[in-house]
Amino acid sequence: MNPRLLGLAGPFRGTTFLLPAGEISVGRESSNHLWVSDPALSRRHCLLLRNGAEFIVRDLGSRNGTQVNGVPVEEHRLSHGDQISVGDSVLVFLLKEDEVHSLKSPVELSETAVPESPTFLLRQEDSVYLHSEKARAALPTTARLSHNLNLLLKIATGIGGVRDRESLQWQLLGFIFDVVPADRGAVLLFDHLEEFSSATAWDRVRGPGHPVRVSRTIVQRVSGDRIGMVVTDVSDDQALRQVPTLADLQVRSLLCVPLLVSDKALGAIYLDSSNPALFDEDHLQVMTAVAGIASLAFDNVRHWEQLQQENQDLRAEISVEHNMVGGSPRMKEVYEFIRRAAPTDSTVLIHGESGTGKELVARAIHRNSPRADKPFVAINCAAITETLLESELFGHEKGAFTGAVSQKKGKMEVAEGGTLFLDEVSELAPGLQAKLLRVLQEREFERVGGTRPIKLDVRLIAASNRDLPDAVEAGTFRKDLYYRLNVVAVKMPALRDRRVDIPMLAEHFIVKASRKCKSRIKPLSAEARLSLTNYDWPGNVRELENAIERALVMGSSDVILPEDLPEAVLDTSSAAETSTAKFVSGVKDTKKQLILTALQQTSGSYIEAAKILGMHPNSLLRLIRNLDLKAAVKAGSSSGSE
Repeated sequence: MNPRLLGLAGPFRGTTFLLPAGEISVGRESSNHLWVSDPALSRRHCLLLRNGAEFIVRDLGSRNGTQVNGVPVEEHRLSHGDQISVGDSVLVFLLKEDEVHSLKSPVELSETAVPESPTFLLRQEDSVYLHSEKARAALPTTARLSHNLNLLLKIATGIGGVRDRESLQWQLLGFIFDVVPADRGAVLLFDHLEEFSSATAWDRVRGPGHPVRVSRTIVQRVSGDRIGMVVTDVSDDQALRQVPTLADLQVRSLLCVPLLVSDKALGAIYLDSSNPALFDEDHLQVMTAVAGIASLAFDNVRHWEQLQQENQDLRAEISVEHNMVGGSPRMKEVYEFIRRAAPTDSTVLIHGESGTGKELVARAIHRNSPRADKPFVAINCAAITETLLESELFGHEKGAFTGAVSQKKGKMEVAEGGTLFLDEVSELAPGLQAKLLRVLQEREFERVGGTRPIKLDVRLIAASNRDLPDAVEAGTFRKDLYYRLNVVAVKMPALRDRRVDIPMLAEHFIVKASRKCKSRIKPLSAEARLSLTNYDWPGNVRELENAIERALVMGSSDVILPEDLPEAVLDTSSAAETSTAKFVSGVKDTKKQLILTALQQTSGSYIEAAKILGMHPNSLLRLIRNLDLKAAVKAGSSSGSE
């Protein structure tokens, strides 16, 4: 025996949770043993208590309640196959090694005769619970009427915010069993009259895995005529009592109502019972009202799904949203990579030198992904010591180490549902590499000092400025972790490999720096643009941004001149033999000659020389220093003094 919970629908769908001894809490807060970010869940929703072989579920006063097999409970002893509804999720309690596909009751559609004379027929507009206030007011106030009205209010509140189609079907089915004493039920949705797109069913007598037989003939009649139907006693109907499928189950009563929106049939609710307590007209009245409420909820889900699909289609069609600048062929390859990788959940590895914009690529992938409305959390693995990095990544429990005075969520937990970006991942210590590998394999982790695994739903993007295959070869990076990270990879081009983008980037950074420094925008001179393009930029885009900001702050003229740039940028010795280098050299010689002439005319006064040249004196001094003309200034000053 291996007792466990398995998520059938909603946010917990696909989750398997083994049930240890003691208390297991379920809720919206991460401090619970079983948690998920679901607004329909209370912070602490319910408890599962294990005492030997006995399991009990106990509601903790949750806002939306806890249901077992569709019945609201405060405390209930669980049996194998019981379905627990919490928030927008449906979980099944398992004691046996059932196959997953056997946990649901399949729908079997069969052809039957049309009832000769249905006991009751009812159109939605005639439902006293939906439209006729006068008729409802005329009804005598009874315990049953009050009960039904309270149930309708509870259903409207419980399913109104559900956004998952399958979860909505399960939730609705659970509420229905609390309204009508049915043994079997099915919620059917279809795109066309003959084609069911979705069906959820439950056999309360035989349990999960047993098919629920539904009369296609009756469903077609109900949806086609837009009318609800009750057959109070099947044995009294000559046409139905001969149907083998009904006779085998000893069905006594049938009830079927259409799901209608603007007179369009979205589906139907089908119920039957073998109990002596037969369905009556009041059951039909209430179920017609339930169908009216549920139809709006299903229509909302349909619109929600359409909007999600349209949003994904538009994201695929329009240009990729990003904050990068450049139109070179190498950058177009990066944009195409983002477009193709963003819609998936694949782990991404970004290679590239420092300053090439690896984090910008990670943010662009997140922004264009289905996780865009969830957190993007970045952490630089090289900027934090090993001992602190473990706590920063995984969080810690209170008392896990000296100074851990309270529980703290790590970056992984904060990024739940979104994207975690690990920059400089090659700097991770071996112990942390092993833990990260486990996260990628198991999609769960433990806080420092913790004892229970925490499920994780994040997309991981890693970046490194080191060659990871070389690190693997050197034994400083785990080979298995590298293969886990290297699912889809992109290499960011160095700035020297896309020189055509440099002028565009420079103009972008001029605008950005002018806002930051609260100064006016200055254009680049042709000479400065040439200097920027010829430089190799070992610091890449980050170095270019700093150089532009320096030029904007330090420059005194109306344009950015080469002398306003860092001295390293002006060093063109490596390109002396190129035509561009010859041009720059010629420009330098001309500048020298003009400055020397002006200094001679003013007897070495750089202030007067600046006036002749139409420059600010500070700019002339900077140019004199860059052109190595200090000696000429001193000589001019000495001759002038003599």
